[in-house]
Amino acid sequence: MELSQLVEKYLAIAGQYGKSVALVSLDIPREQAEKTLSAFDEDYHISRFFHFACVPGGDDSAYQINGFSQTHVSIDPELQSIL
Repeated sequence: MELSQLVEKYLAIAGQYGKSVALVSLDIPREQAEKTLSAFDEDYHISRFFHFACVPGGDDSAYQINGFSQTHVSIDPELQSIL
């Protein structure tokens, strides 16, 4: 999945940058989401705009992003500078 595709999905759910959305709501198969988000998290130029969180009580829907349980993500509007 391309970064622009992920951002489109995120914005469709969040409505704007900076809002936290559940990873499960991105409607990406879990394995693909974990692989894609982990790759973006490893890239400094991309990861600085992503903010992952593990919301208490959401452990059953947690994704493993680079070995850490995460349930939500928010994306900074400055990400547009690299799209």
